[in-house]
Amino acid sequence: MSVGMAAPRSAYACDADRSRGRLFDEPPSKTRSAFRRDCDRVIHSTAFRRLKHKTQVFVFHEGDHYRTRLTHTLEVAQIARALARQLGLDEDLTETLALAHDLGHPPFGHAGERALDACLKEHGGFDHNAQALRVVTSLEHRYPAFEGLNLTWESLEGIVKHNGPLTTRDGAALGRYRERGIPSGISDYIGSHDLELWSFASLEAQVAAIADDIAYDAHDIDDGLRAGLFRVDDLKIMPLTAGMIADIDRRYPDLDDDRRGAELVRELISYLIGAVIAEARRRLEIARPETAEDVRHYGDGLIAFSPPAAQAEAEIKAFLKHRMYRHARVMRVMGDAESILFDLFARYQKSPGDLPAEWLPPLGAERETETARARRIGNFIAGMTDRFALTEHQRLFDSTPDLR
Repeated sequence: MSVGMAAPRSAYACDADRSRGRLFDEPPSKTRSAFRRDCDRVIHSTAFRRLKHKTQVFVFHEGDHYRTRLTHTLEVAQIARALARQLGLDEDLTETLALAHDLGHPPFGHAGERALDACLKEHGGFDHNAQALRVVTSLEHRYPAFEGLNLTWESLEGIVKHNGPLTTRDGAALGRYRERGIPSGISDYIGSHDLELWSFASLEAQVAAIADDIAYDAHDIDDGLRAGLFRVDDLKIMPLTAGMIADIDRRYPDLDDDRRGAELVRELISYLIGAVIAEARRRLEIARPETAEDVRHYGDGLIAFSPPAAQAEAEIKAFLKHRMYRHARVMRVMGDAESILFDLFARYQKSPGDLPAEWLPPLGAERETETARARRIGNFIAGMTDRFALTEHQRLFDSTPDLR
């Protein structure tokens, strides 16, 4: 089959007609599949629109051409759909999960997540996947019959488990959750709607997860070059990108650095997508799943980089960590951003009346616990855009850091 052609639908793809359904029953749409309906609901959500003004690496006012959470999300969706098309998966479910994967991120990128996690340390911490689940199951208020978006089981499963199982079959937390346990936003929810945290997610979810890695690697290189944090030739330190740069220079000997960088990013995306397709087909040939349930119960992930691509991808991440994420300029701005969220959280705790009326407990409600109050404040801050957080800080404090 030509790489440019879509694969026929695979037997192990998720099937919208066989979905496990929604927590709250709804009549089916006359014009859309269940997964297309999920995707449309994510796109029309308030949380999705707010991604436009949430930091990826550079704060929104540093320049119009840097990635935001929204542009990053759209790029993840494009890569994910390309992978799904080649593997015969459900593109609507894949797109849903790609578009929803960052809905739980707070303002100011990973700096904001670190700050909220510290603020909520005594109340279960902060986890962006758990927050994404909160967004789509309770924090969005758009429909008269239920809170949240009432997405299908398959979409919720993918949001929570796209990076793999969270627990063993007997409930013991795995991976990064081993030390602190499953976040309350997830553990509380599965009490009423079991997402089978012990199993792998669908191939569509696994594709969305690896598309996120591809987009991060390629586009953070693009943004780092644009910001002047490193030059194209600095990327020759890695064998993969060195070979690509040498090939670009042979084909286009007089190309300026901007276009050299753009061509490198294009080549890198193509290489990583091809490596994932080849490795996925190899693993699927071994596993021979016949249904989506076989994928969930296989016991290992089936969407991955080939070993050489995995090594190259790890080298790219290490380069970006050293040359971009820990660059003095980025670290200074992110340190100031953390201080803004620390200030806001402390202020709302001390003076609850500074919160908008819709974020105050209902009049006459039972006295809420300290944890419930802290989580309510955390939910409010997590939903902020960068510029709203700055505006709030300017409203409540005499001095606000200039994040430039």
